[in-house]
Amino acid sequence: MTQAPQPVIPVCYRHPKRETYVRCSRCDRPICPECMNDASVGHQCPECVAEGRRTQRPVRTTFGGTMAGAKGYVTISIIGLNVFMMILAAATAGGGTSLFGGSGFGGLLGGLTPLHIWGALVPAPTTFVEVQAGEVVGIAGSTDGVAHGEYYRMVTSMFLHYGLLHLLVNMWALWVLGRTLEGVLGPVRFLALYLAAGLGGSVSVFLFAGPHTASAGASGAIFGLFAALFIVLKRLGRDTSSVIPILVLNIAISFVPGISLAAHVGGLVTGGIVAAAMAFAPRKNRTPVQVSAVIVVLIVLLGLTLLGTQMLANVPEALVGI
Repeated sequence: MTQAPQPVIPVCYRHPKRETYVRCSRCDRPICPECMNDASVGHQCPECVAEGRRTQRPVRTTFGGTMAGAKGYVTISIIGLNVFMMILAAATAGGGTSLFGGSGFGGLLGGLTPLHIWGALVPAPTTFVEVQAGEVVGIAGSTDGVAHGEYYRMVTSMFLHYGLLHLLVNMWALWVLGRTLEGVLGPVRFLALYLAAGLGGSVSVFLFAGPHTASAGASGAIFGLFAALFIVLKRLGRDTSSVIPILVLNIAISFVPGISLAAHVGGLVTGGIVAAAMAFAPRKNRTPVQVSAVIVVLIVLLGLTLLGTQMLANVPEALVGI
């Protein structure tokens, strides 16, 4: 007389000592409660969940960016870099009140430091001299200027500021504008927009400001973000009435002596062009169109820089008092 075979109780494929009657809805392998992952239908094992993540297309914003922009990591990093440069400027200043807004327009802007003399945007050869009671008492530093090959100043000047108040105003604007734009554009597109607008401001200063000025600040990039916010809101069909008065007010402030109108206008125009390309690129070829637009803008800025170099190549050196 024979006995019927005992039914085999299934065990978890990852934990052989755990009995279970639940199976993965995707691969049908037995899984214990520890290995269960809720799915739209039933449960899935860890391997099937991982495979689904690899094959699933990442969620994109309206403008093609990743959702990582919502974290604001690029905005925070740019602010951190600007603060770090201010600390370096303080370290090179050797004391004094210039970094705290002790000189410049109504005390709003700080004075030059050795780091500014190295990295601010100075178009043509300039020697900065220390003047007291109308007499030259020393030489603070000199530069050959952008026109004589110091093109790095087009970038370094974007991260230098004259005094803490100058820094705080720009970083507050970057914090407000940057988080919003990085969230809708994504981190890579936002960084491209910021740098292009900043370079646009630098090129404008190089072409239209005085050949012996020392310009610095993130204002060109910030104005580019203002233009981008207006365009992005228009593209999304949102109300822009709150942006226009702030933009008009900032443009009006740009005419105040000691503030670089050229940087603001250059950043505004460049940022607006890049933002328009990103916002209105056709969905089918969105990324290639956006990348091509940024490249074209950079090529135009390079051509304008070379033109400015030819214009300022023979400008004689000047002494500038500080």
